[in-house]
Amino acid sequence: MATPKFSRPKINFNQVVKSRVSEYFKAQNIARSGNSQLFIKAGIILASFLLLYIHLVFFTPHWILGLFECLILGALTAFIGFNVMHDGAHGSFSDRPWVNTLAGMSINFLGANVFMWKTKHNVVHHSFTNVDGVDDDLNARPFLRLSPSQKKFKIHQFQHYYFIFTYSLLYLYWVFFTDYKKYVTGKVGIVPIQKMKLSDHISFWGFKALHLVLFVAIPIYMVGWVPWLIGFLVYGLFAGLVLTLVFQLAHSLEETAFPVPEAVSNCLEDEWMIHQIRTTANFATGYKTLTWFLGGLNFQIEHHLFPKVSHIHYPALSKIIKQTCKDYNIQYLEHRQLRRAFISHFRHLKVLGNA
Repeated sequence: MATPKFSRPKINFNQVVKSRVSEYFKAQNIARSGNSQLFIKAGIILASFLLLYIHLVFFTPHWILGLFECLILGALTAFIGFNVMHDGAHGSFSDRPWVNTLAGMSINFLGANVFMWKTKHNVVHHSFTNVDGVDDDLNARPFLRLSPSQKKFKIHQFQHYYFIFTYSLLYLYWVFFTDYKKYVTGKVGIVPIQKMKLSDHISFWGFKALHLVLFVAIPIYMVGWVPWLIGFLVYGLFAGLVLTLVFQLAHSLEETAFPVPEAVSNCLEDEWMIHQIRTTANFATGYKTLTWFLGGLNFQIEHHLFPKVSHIHYPALSKIIKQTCKDYNIQYLEHRQLRRAFISHFRHLKVLGNA
């Protein structure tokens, strides 16, 4: 299967929304990258993770407190991904490339690999959002059916009951399996990854080894095999659950589209920007604390239209994009409450499991 093509723009929505966003940054006289608020937030999250790690491993608390701290450590892992790595990998954390590189590499210390992530997320997911067979984020086979075009198995009739458990496996599966699969096959699904330089190979294996030392060897040495295993599973499963839910609540909903390319031309119905809006939804954007922790990824529409803009600007951009969608009679998908997005996702899974 070849990657599909997008239709040519039929309206000037693309140019208008880009122009309005450019005018906003020019009028405000601000950069599209992060600012001191983002750097302070990143420092708080990274320092919190480091201090909690040190306390868990070297000053082992009572097991009840220890399990609670493992949950918090898992959440902080997701928050580092949302707030530091994500902007860094998109080149929007800072206006200095070397700072973006360091921010993106934060995920390497946590066991994943930013090189593989850039292909999976920046190239594939952002280009072909919700296109089954291309967007690797839809590939949860055989456990979940996330798109109407995917094959249905008997187990899927129960997927709206067990999806939470499946989502919790993501982080551990990512770190210990899918990164290696991409490395060996040289592909993310059907899309080839960029040719790796020697430094990329060294970075891949070096950080994988460092992760095993920091999160497996040292903790086992300090607290013992069984306490480490329990704590690591609590930590990893919770990190996976938080990471997966945030992205699923933005794309796998009753309201979002799952476009299928035309059979002969292999062309998608919409132009790229319209495609992004139809396949993406915002949620709980009025909750500033939630936005702070999620790195603005509840403003998923703004992120997909302007991935190289730092998430700190998304609340302002959302007003511009929402108004432009209204001007062109384009539906702007949004759930004002987190629970509404969750219910929509639950119903989506239930319908696909029984369709």
